[in-house]
Amino acid sequence: MFNIERWQEIFETLRKNKLRTFLTGLSVASGIFILVILLGFSSGIQKGVKSQFEEDATNRISVWTGTTTKGYKGMNPGRYIQLKNEDFNEISQKYDEHLEYKSSIFSIWGGIVTYKNQTGNYRIEGAFSDNQFIENETMVAGRFINKGDVDASEKVAVIGNQVKLDLFKEESPIGKSITVLGINFMVVGVYTDPGGTREETRVFIPLSTAQKAFNGGDKVRYLAYTVKMSDNFDEAVARSAALSQNIETDLRTKHYVAPDDRNAVRVWDTLEEAKKIYSLLATIRGVFWFVGIGTIIAGIVGVSNIMLIVVKERTKEIGIRKAIGALPSSIVGMILQEAIFITAIAGFTGLFLGVGLLELISPMVNSDFIKFPQVDFNTAITTVLLLITAGALAGWIPARRAANIKPIEALRDE
Repeated sequence: MFNIERWQEIFETLRKNKLRTFLTGLSVASGIFILVILLGFSSGIQKGVKSQFEEDATNRISVWTGTTTKGYKGMNPGRYIQLKNEDFNEISQKYDEHLEYKSSIFSIWGGIVTYKNQTGNYRIEGAFSDNQFIENETMVAGRFINKGDVDASEKVAVIGNQVKLDLFKEESPIGKSITVLGINFMVVGVYTDPGGTREETRVFIPLSTAQKAFNGGDKVRYLAYTVKMSDNFDEAVARSAALSQNIETDLRTKHYVAPDDRNAVRVWDTLEEAKKIYSLLATIRGVFWFVGIGTIIAGIVGVSNIMLIVVKERTKEIGIRKAIGALPSSIVGMILQEAIFITAIAGFTGLFLGVGLLELISPMVNSDFIKFPQVDFNTAITTVLLLITAGALAGWIPARRAANIKPIEALRDE
């Protein structure tokens, strides 16, 4: 029930102790402000790291090879381990039940692509149809490479949106002919990629066409797969890690590579790396909460101290209240209300300042690993509940002390 006299008492107390109240409120506001800023940047870090993984499928396994650095089973060091179609086919067949999407890639860096009088230098990649999902690409026009294109070695191309902007400007590229390293291809699709411009400066053509047109034979540059996911994330990570290890072991055995030769065969398990990064982010967020709450606790101690002083100054008044029939619950409520009010006003001030600052600087923070720091609704609600709890805790000890004051002793107090 609203009691105007109680509120008048609270404001009267605050007016008598302006500086003390201001400094105490400042400590609470600072704590909430720091917590909001830390959580906002924690959110920005999560967005930035997540965007790095979204460039490709999160459950991706990639296989590269290089030059051996050690001799093994009579083979000299310095051999380049060349992946071929048969490597891709063997792995795909052996682990088919665990794989979702599969593609081998034949790459040409720095391929000259021409349309009419427009020319650009782009990465050319021969691939299978599944590569669209492995690379996490979205078609904005036309289609991606399909199985029929690969089987028939069709001269068709799918270009990134940046390639389209460079060569075609506002013109639709679908059905138009481009020249790739002097060979004509018909554009059948345009894609976008979460990785942005860097990932959209590529031209995809059927793998079989790339190998025939550019003297690739049966060679491929690398292999790419995605693992079938399950509802249990840890289970999916374990399966992906085991599959990665098996693929690496198979390739090392087949190509006579020493088990500890890290350069010759490299397998990148994105899912396992994602788990490590997300665990680290959770730890960082926990540290931020710890620091923020620690700062708030300092403010709570300040509020509690000021309320103890208030109780001490009003000892005689409280004794008189109790002598004329005031219940202990009424005394406790009076002190708690004042503590919660001080904490809430200071806390909301810090909250609004923190959110306002984040909204102001968020559009300007857009790096690879920190993107648009903001505080979401759930975090804001949590902070509000934290404020109310903090205010209650700050006033509880002083309130209990006030409730335990004996009228006869209070009246003797000087």
